[in-house]
Amino acid sequence: MEQPSFKSWPESAARLVAVAAGRAAADLVIQGGKVVNVHTREILDGWQVAIADGRFAYVGPDANHCIGDQTEVIDAGGQYLIPGLCDAHMHIESGMLTPAEFARAVIPHGTTSMFTDPHEIANVLGLEGVKLMHDESMMQPVNIFTQMPSCAPSAPGLEITGYEITPEDVAEAMNWPGIIGLGEMMNFPGVVNADPKMLAEIAATQNAGKTVGGHYASPDLGPAFHAYAAGGPADDHEGTCESDAIARVRQGMRSMMRLGSAWYDIETQITAVTEKGLDPRNFILCTDDCHSGTLVNDGHMNRVLRHAIDCGCDPLVALQMATINTATHFGLERELGSIAPGRRADVILTDDLTRLSVNRVIARGQTVAEAGQITVDCPHLDWPAHARDTVHLGKTLTGEDFEIAAPEGANSVRAKVIGVVENQAPTKALTRDLSVLDGLVQTDETQDVCQIALVERHRATGDVVNGLVSGFEYKGRMAIASTVAHDSHHMIVVGTSREDMALAANHLGKIGGGITVFKDGKELASVELPVAGLMSDAPAKEVAAKADAIVEAMAACGCTLNNAYMQHSLLALVVIPELRISDLGLVDVTRFELTNLIEDF
Repeated sequence: MEQPSFKSWPESAARLVAVAAGRAAADLVIQGGKVVNVHTREILDGWQVAIADGRFAYVGPDANHCIGDQTEVIDAGGQYLIPGLCDAHMHIESGMLTPAEFARAVIPHGTTSMFTDPHEIANVLGLEGVKLMHDESMMQPVNIFTQMPSCAPSAPGLEITGYEITPEDVAEAMNWPGIIGLGEMMNFPGVVNADPKMLAEIAATQNAGKTVGGHYASPDLGPAFHAYAAGGPADDHEGTCESDAIARVRQGMRSMMRLGSAWYDIETQITAVTEKGLDPRNFILCTDDCHSGTLVNDGHMNRVLRHAIDCGCDPLVALQMATINTATHFGLERELGSIAPGRRADVILTDDLTRLSVNRVIARGQTVAEAGQITVDCPHLDWPAHARDTVHLGKTLTGEDFEIAAPEGANSVRAKVIGVVENQAPTKALTRDLSVLDGLVQTDETQDVCQIALVERHRATGDVVNGLVSGFEYKGRMAIASTVAHDSHHMIVVGTSREDMALAANHLGKIGGGITVFKDGKELASVELPVAGLMSDAPAKEVAAKADAIVEAMAACGCTLNNAYMQHSLLALVVIPELRISDLGLVDVTRFELTNLIEDF
């Protein structure tokens, strides 16, 4: 039969009441299952569900009175019915996919609601880029809500981005139909110091009755943290330990615990619930950043849910953290996040609440995936040509552009080095003694120190800022370059060979953006990301296969880090301590100021 159209609650209210009362027939009835009620943490064996106009009309012990001649009836065969999963904080661009292809990738994993912050494209294309992401998101068969980016640039004065987001932009976006709130407020020093621009963005959001996202990336839980909480952010996902989670919920914030491709912050925080016994309704699960390889090979929110359970969380409590808690946080408890009358009919059929096999996914009353395969179309937006022409280097780069000059007369130097921390977003501010040859600072394989460079790519200035990084364990002559460089999204190049660094950077300029690995002067692997230099509109499996080849190429260069590419892409994120690189220089994020690369010689 033809799938029914999805309607708003006011449009469908009269019919929902009639179906529940038995005066009208449902579009779909699911029988023979066990309904998981996330409001009460109960498993209701034998309960049945009736759906009309894409919403739940009846949830109870017997839905036979809702069945008519045209009603589709599904026998759940003893499976559990759980609400569709919600990702409370994420960046679609991190999947290297457009919204349509991201939706296509995650729907079979049971994700039916996403709360996305497109601040990556905001840094490249400004408000127009946000609107393009919003519009394609609104076309999808699942719920993709957009948080208006708050910080582009993320740290004014420490970086220059392609575009700047203003309070006027935020106020305008609050009127768009898919905007659910303000994206993560990364400029936490600005909030702490009552910066008028940051407070104006928060005020515009609160005046619209919408939710302000948080991002407090500091271990300082003293007065600065309390000032940030007073500034209005309603949640935070930057916690990395139990005390972080507890501090946030004690201030009335929701603690968002993330499991992304490279961020493993659930295990160290969920003990606030499993051991300390805090109220779990104030804790939420999210991914933040998942690349396409993770989505295709491991899953999405179902992966996060399994991980939380493996960390000792009761399955029903974990399920609340991935459904109703998220809906409540964004003011959508009456709209989604549970199997209850009036809500959007987003439901998963699974035979295992612990491993969460996703056998069928229903979104807005329509079967959208079955047995791991998507069964609906995910429409694409016609992206304008200028959105595919965003990598402007200004010149052909050479090895000389990546030279680090030593102070005159120096035989060695003491230099600041960015220290990568496996599976975490923060870096360490390291110092290393390095040799000098022909007036140039040398990398040191024995100390695991190689070069990092930020290549300006928005305004064709030809500028290159050079620094040093440790933790990748690269060997031999190699380079990896990426136009995904949170959040400014200039180009990040890491390598042991200046000539290979130039080759890699020029290659990305030629193909319009993406990721590439060069070794001994030859290309090992590349992922083309033509949309804003951040995304591909190719199918997720194709992008994931190329992303897997990048991982293999990095390993061939000696790298053993888990999801090292995600670490690479965050080396320019100047709002997370301790040391980062920007187009203006090396940034000490503990002090929020530019700092010198060379300390002593």
